[in-house]
This record gives sequence, structure tokens and C-alpha cells, in this order.
Amino acid sequence: MNSKTPDTSAELNEAGISAAGGSDPAALLESQRRAFLREGPPSAAVRRDRIDRLIAMVLDNTDAYVDALVADFGTRSRTGILFAEIMGMLTAIEYVRSHLTRWMRPRRPDRLARLYGIRAEVQPCPLGVVGIVGPWNFPLNLVILPAATAFAAGNRVMIKMSEITAHTAELTRRLAAQYFDESELAVVTGGPEVGAAFTEMPFDHLFFTGSTRVGRLVQQAASRNLVPVTLELGGKNPVVVAADADLDRAADRIARARMVNGGQVCVCPDYVLVPQERMDPFVDALAGAWRRMFPSILDNDDYTAVVNSANYERIVGLIDDARELGARVEPIAPAAEALPDPGLRKIAPTIVRDVTDEMAIASEEVFGPVLTVLPYRELSEVVDYINRRPAPLVAYWYGPDRADFRTFVAGTRSGGVARNEFAIHMFPDNAPFGGVGESGMGAYHGKAGFDTFSHHRTVVGTDLPVPITSLAAPPFGRWTARLVGLALRTARRRAHRRLRAAPVGGAPAAPPHTLPAAGPTAGGPAESSRI
Repeated sequence: MNSKTPDTSAELNEAGISAAGGSDPAALLESQRRAFLREGPPSAAVRRDRIDRLIAMVLDNTDAYVDALVADFGTRSRTGILFAEIMGMLTAIEYVRSHLTRWMRPRRPDRLARLYGIRAEVQPCPLGVVGIVGPWNFPLNLVILPAATAFAAGNRVMIKMSEITAHTAELTRRLAAQYFDESELAVVTGGPEVGAAFTEMPFDHLFFTGSTRVGRLVQQAASRNLVPVTLELGGKNPVVVAADADLDRAADRIARARMVNGGQVCVCPDYVLVPQERMDPFVDALAGAWRRMFPSILDNDDYTAVVNSANYERIVGLIDDARELGARVEPIAPAAEALPDPGLRKIAPTIVRDVTDEMAIASEEVFGPVLTVLPYRELSEVVDYINRRPAPLVAYWYGPDRADFRTFVAGTRSGGVARNEFAIHMFPDNAPFGGVGESGMGAYHGKAGFDTFSHHRTVVGTDLPVPITSLAAPPFGRWTARLVGLALRTARRRAHRRLRAAPVGGAPAAPPHTLPAAGPTAGGPAESSRI
């Protein structure tokens, strides 16, 4: 290997997505690509049928999926699974299904061009075969929803399930074979050696949901075949409590938001910025909310466990590191319960204060039941603090929609913004969802997802008797040179007229003479410089 090329194999192996090879995924990809090329873009009816079978695969087997997810996590609410993993995606899929016929229609970008004998349209075309790499935190929802959207766009789909949630992965692989021919949908399971076949194979698009660290490695692997990627990542999502917020209501909602799926959600709040004079009341209200929510934890089936020992030890390590470096750590544990518990992989909801930048918890996404609480005096401090860090997937604001909220939105960068409620920016079915910077690239949900999995191909034709290319190809005559000169002079006058009419603060004034002195007078190409 070239010493200047990063060797991501070892790092991918540690992440569970190795760059080592495997033949079965490659054979599946070749089978799907042959079927796609042989049959061409599917009709709307075929696309809807594939979506319907995908939905049926899940709904016919909800009990089996609940059992598999409980087995994978150790402890996870059965009702929570039905709500978050299954019900949460159905409305989004139904929206895509009901609109795909409209989205498939060619778009005519310039109807006036018809007057000049030019016909133009933009056709949404399927890409071909889409690869989906699923995460472990919502191992069903976050592969089924992008798969349904890829079907809507007319693609074949291959899914690599996370090996961390092995029961769910194996169930999905087995069920997919019952509802689909493998040339339509193929589900791949296995460890690092199988993941290699995904990250380095020549898909027509690769869709990944997971951590920022692994997302970098996936993009590196995909780039070897110039495979375009959509990366749905995460980050440290900030929460700002406004000076005039209802403190008790904000604390209650933030407490609940942090504990969705045990805090193992990419849009969960990670740290809270609170007006300095309201810090103590907020912390008291937050702790009170958690005590009311969880009078018991160890024997509570609604309290989601950390998915595995490695993540459990990582979260406990972040808490211990902060404590050792001087942070105030307050676990909200029920009396007489010894937490954290490594056997059950349960960690009590934990408040961390007095956090400084040298603590790992200040920069690493926690992805667990821990909230850092920080004070601020002015809104400018909040904006500066957030902007010194990688852009989060979502930024939260608790308080009225007033000038300070609009200043916050305009002054910060994030994948989305949600005010007064957890993940509400994901509720509109046709609103794009995705990150920016280190929280991801690309978007899906609704029409944005259809566009992600489509190539918008421009098709233009003309029956004009006069060739348009005569203006661009030599020899250039005097008439062409004068036409180009006139067009440039007109464009220059227009640009400077706009600058004089609406000057922007800090911009230099437009020069008084916008046209240069006359140049050569001879005809031919030299005349085109006289503008």
C-alpha cells in the first residue's frame, strides 16, 4: 500500500466495519445490478408494491422484532420499541408512498425555451443499487425507512445490519428472504469481514447511520470507488434554556428527552446552557423530574440498558474522568439501588456540572443517560461556545419565539433546530433531515430522500434549422464579436447599477467609470475585447 494513503482497515475493524474482503456481498451486488439493468426503471406500481411488502415484513412480525430487540439490549421497553422502532417510521413511509408518483414525473425547467424551439425536461432516474449500513441504536427503524425511500426512487437495496444487535439482524435477514427476491432486497449480516464488502463495494449510493468517527472511515472506504455517500451522524447536541423560559416545563421536557432509548439517540440533548442565576433551580427541577420518572431503575423494564459492555464502560469512563478533573457529578439514583450496575449495564441519570474543556465529556458525544449543565450570562456566550465546536445534528431552544431565539438560529450552525420539544424538527413528513459538517452530509425524509436516491438527468432537444453551436465554434465573424461585446457591456452596466442602487455596508463604492477606454478598432476576434 502507498504510504501516503491512509490505511483504514484496522480502524474499520475496530468499528465493526472492516476493510477485509468477502465474496457473498459482491455476488449479491452483481445480481441486483444485472436485474436493474435488465428490467430498467420500475413503474410506480412496482415501487409501491416493494414498499408494501417492506411494511408487511415488519408489521406481520412485530412480536418477533420486539423479542429480538429486548434480547439485543438486555432491557428495553416493549412499548417503547413499538413506538420508536415501528410506529415512528410508518407515517414517514406512507407519505413517501403516497407522493412517489408525483415525484417521478419529469420537470420542465424552462417552458419559455419552447418558443425558441428547445424542449427541456429533468427526469428523476433511479441510481441502481443502494447500500445501507445500519446502526445499533435503532437497528430496525434506521434501515427500513431509508430502504423504503430508496424503493420509492426505483432502486434495488442491500442492507448491512449492525452485528451489535445480532438478534435483530438475523431476524431481518431471514424475513427479507420470505418477502423479497434477493435481486430486490438483500440483507447481509455478520462481523467485520462482512462489513468490508459494504464499505468498499461499488454501490451506486451508500447510506450510513452511525458515529462521526466511523462515518469518516466509511467515506474513505467508499471513496475508493467514487461511491457517493449520505452520512447520518450525530454530535453533541446543545440545549439552550432562555432567560424567560418556563423553567419547570423546560427541565421536565429535557429530562424526558435525554432518556429516550436510554439516551442512545443521535438527536438526544447532550449538554444544557442555562442562565447563571437560574442554574440551581434548573438542576433541582431536572433531578426532580428524573426521580419522578424512575422511582426504580434496576428492576424497571422501561429503563433502557446500555447496548453492550464496551459502551457501558465508555460512558462510565467519561463520568469518572470528569469527576477526577474536578466536575460535580450527581447521579439521580433511587435510594438503596447500587448504580451503575455492570451486569445489567444500567447507569443512573447523571448531572455533571463545572465541566472544563480538558475533560473528555466536554468534546465526546456521551450517547447515554448523562447531561452536562453549563451556566451563561449573555446569549453571545452561548453562540460563541456552540460555534467553537463541531456543528451538532440538532440545536434545542426552550423559550418563546422572540428576537433572542432568532438571533440564536441565525448565529449558529446545526443540522436542524427544535424549540420547546424533543426532535420536533423531524415531525414534518416533507422536511429534510440531516446533519452539517461533522454531524453528517446529505439528507432524507420525504422528497429530500427521494432526491437523495435519484439522479436528476437533464434531457434537452431541438429541431431548429439553424445550429446554435455556430455562435460557439470558429470561425468567429464580426457579427458574433459585436453581439458578445454588446451582451457583456449590458451585463456590466446592470451589475454596477445594482451596486449603486443598494450598496452594502463595508463594500467599496462602485468606480465612477465602468467602461474602459476604447480598444482595438480592427474587426475579428480582437473586437470582442472592447467592452
